[in-house]
Amino acid sequence: MTTSTPIEHITVLGAGSMGSQIAAVCALSGYRTTLVDIAEAPLEQAKAQLRARLERDVAKSRRTAEDVAAAWQRLQFATDRDAVVATTDFVIEAAVEDLEIKRQIFASLDAVAPAHTILATNSSNIVSSRIAAATHRADKVCNMHFFNPALVMKCVEIVPHEGTSSQTMERTRALAESLGKKVVQLNREIPGFVANRLLNALRKEALNLIDQDIASPADIDKAARDALGHPMGPFELMDLVGLDVVYLIRLAEYEQTKEESSLPHPQIKQLYEAGRFGRKSGHGWYDYASA
Repeated sequence: MTTSTPIEHITVLGAGSMGSQIAAVCALSGYRTTLVDIAEAPLEQAKAQLRARLERDVAKSRRTAEDVAAAWQRLQFATDRDAVVATTDFVIEAAVEDLEIKRQIFASLDAVAPAHTILATNSSNIVSSRIAAATHRADKVCNMHFFNPALVMKCVEIVPHEGTSSQTMERTRALAESLGKKVVQLNREIPGFVANRLLNALRKEALNLIDQDIASPADIDKAARDALGHPMGPFELMDLVGLDVVYLIRLAEYEQTKEESSLPHPQIKQLYEAGRFGRKSGHGWYDYASA
């Protein structure tokens, strides 16, 4: 098969919040989609969360019941990764932000995926050149970065490494646009890409203001919302994304840059070590358990 093979079957790896919503986006857009994880429990949890979210969307007239029912017919859940990937045209990896784990995953994918299959990572921080080296198809590896929540956010960043082919970028861009996304295409890779580098600058200043006891997280968030027009403030956003994710992303960037400024802020490290991950754990910068 050639790079012109149409994309009919998409596999998404990782049934966390990002992976499950990316899979739902693909299924809603007409693609046969399989969400894969290593165990049944996260798949069942993803299924329940997606069902509840899509039912709310129907109740609020954001989607039609017919479109959602059709998407469920196209969306499958599986633990046998190799069997699924052997029949897929495009893989989107949304596993934990750990370079060695991603390299192991991509090496396994490369061994079983058809020759035409593109292997994309959703990572916003680990550049694909560091993952592509684990495969024999570096030309078909790139970053395809969705934003949280993927069912709502329109932006997708697509990023080549030096060896990514133009055909891979064209097919990845076409796929993103067919999902109803607005594409930001980078000319070359850099940790954090565009949006997160802008976000990190805001987050860094918000944390500096906390360090200096200038204002509370709630008031800093209020300024971001009411003065700058952001849908949520930097501390609210960290809690939504997950402070564990924020922490691991900073560690991954430090591993690539070796710059002290890339390390997680001490307060983020403290929250991470306390298991205060934000909304998912009931407590982060804010307390959600009593809300």
